[in-house]
Amino acid sequence: MKKKELKNFKEKPLEYWEKESYMIIIPKKILDESLDEILNRLDNIKEIEIKEKQPLTYETPAKITLIYDKEEYQVGLYPSDFSVPEFYLNKNYYFSEEEKKDIMNAKVSLTMFMKFNNDAKKSYYLQLKLAVAMFPNMLGIMDESAEKMLPASWVKMTATSKVLPSADDLYSVQAVSSDNGEIWLHTHGLCRCGLTELEILNSDQENYNNHYNLISTLASYLLDKRKDSVDSAYIGLLKNEQPVVATYLSWTEGLKEYNNLNLGNIEDRKDGHNSKTSIIFLYKSEEDENNKIFTKVTEFNNLWGENPIFFISDEETARMKDLAIERFDYVKKEFKNKENEVIIKIGLSVDNDNNYEHIWFKLIELNGDKFKAKLLQEPYDIKGIHEGDERMFTVADVTDWIIYTPSFNVTPGSVYLLENLK
Repeated sequence: MKKKELKNFKEKPLEYWEKESYMIIIPKKILDESLDEILNRLDNIKEIEIKEKQPLTYETPAKITLIYDKEEYQVGLYPSDFSVPEFYLNKNYYFSEEEKKDIMNAKVSLTMFMKFNNDAKKSYYLQLKLAVAMFPNMLGIMDESAEKMLPASWVKMTATSKVLPSADDLYSVQAVSSDNGEIWLHTHGLCRCGLTELEILNSDQENYNNHYNLISTLASYLLDKRKDSVDSAYIGLLKNEQPVVATYLSWTEGLKEYNNLNLGNIEDRKDGHNSKTSIIFLYKSEEDENNKIFTKVTEFNNLWGENPIFFISDEETARMKDLAIERFDYVKKEFKNKENEVIIKIGLSVDNDNNYEHIWFKLIELNGDKFKAKLLQEPYDIKGIHEGDERMFTVADVTDWIIYTPSFNVTPGSVYLLENLK
C-alpha cells in the first residue's frame, strides 16, 4: 500500500458502543411492568448500594448511580425495539432451535449501558448481575459492544458464580473471508475495556486456527494485565522454541507495512474498523524488539507446528481452578452416566521448583470429594509418576476438567449446555 494513500487518513472517534458497554436484555414477554418496578429489583442485590436513581424521560435514559466493591458506577437504561442478526445465534454459544425462534421473534428489549472501570472483568460481571436481577426470566442478552448473543442460561450461571468471567468472555473474534481464501481476523469488545481492538491481516484457512489463538491470547493478556497498551508481550512458543513476542501498531500505521490487501484495506474501513484498532506484528529477535523492527504474523506461518504453545496468565490459571472446583458437582453427576468420559487436569509440583505442571488424568473412580484417576501423558519435569499411573486426589487438587458426552463436550465454562437439556 502506498504511503501517500494513508497520508490524510486518520483514526476516527470511538462509537458509542466502544466508549461504554452496551447490552440489550431480551425479556421473555412484552414488558407489562413500569421501568421503575423493574429497577426496584436491583435493591435485592446485596453486593451493591444504590446511591441515586434518575427516572426515564422522553429525552433522557434512566440512570442509576451505584457502589459495587467500593467503586462507583453509573448505569443507563432505556426500553428499545429489538432485532438481532441471525448469524449472532450461530457463533460463540449454543442456542436450541426453540431459543433461536423465541429470540428472532422478540420485539422489545431493555438497553443497558455503563462505562467500565479499570477492572473490566469485574465491570462486565456487574453488568450481568444487574441484568439478571432485573429480568430473571430473560431470553438472553445481545452484547452489542462485543457483537454476540449470550444465552440466558449462561448469563444466569455467570452472574451467580463467585468466580469472575474469563477475559475471553468480554470480546469476540470475527473472521471475514474473501473469494481467494484471504481471512481478516478482528476483535469486538476491547475498546469498552479501555484497550485497542486487535487485528490480523492476510490470514488463510491453513493458518486460521493459529492466528485465532494468537489474537485471543494477546487480547486476554492485555485484559489480565489491565494495561491500556504494551510495547511487547511474550505469549507463547513456536515449534523451534522461538518465543512468540507480539506487539501492535494502530491501523493507520500498520497498513503501511502491507501492499495489495484484499481485506482490511482503506476501502473496507470507510464504515467501520477505523477507530481504536491495531494490527498485530511479531518480533523475530530481541534485537528487532529493541529496534522496533516489525514482522508480519504471516511470515511465521511455517513455524507454528502442530501444537504451538500459548501461555495462560497466573490470574487466568487461578480463575480456571476456582471455577472448576465450584462446578465440580456437574462432574459428579455426569460421571454416573457410563456413556460419558471425564478427564481432569491436576496441578502437580515440579521437581526442585515452586511451580506446578498442569497435566490431564482420566477419571476412573469417584467417591464424594475423593477420586482415582489415570495419568494420560508423560510429565516434563516430574519424577516418580508416568503415563498410565493411577493416583488418588481430592477436588481441591483440580485445576480444570472436561466431560465428554456422546453429543458434545462440557467444560466448567460451558456447563450451561447441561442446564439447557433439563
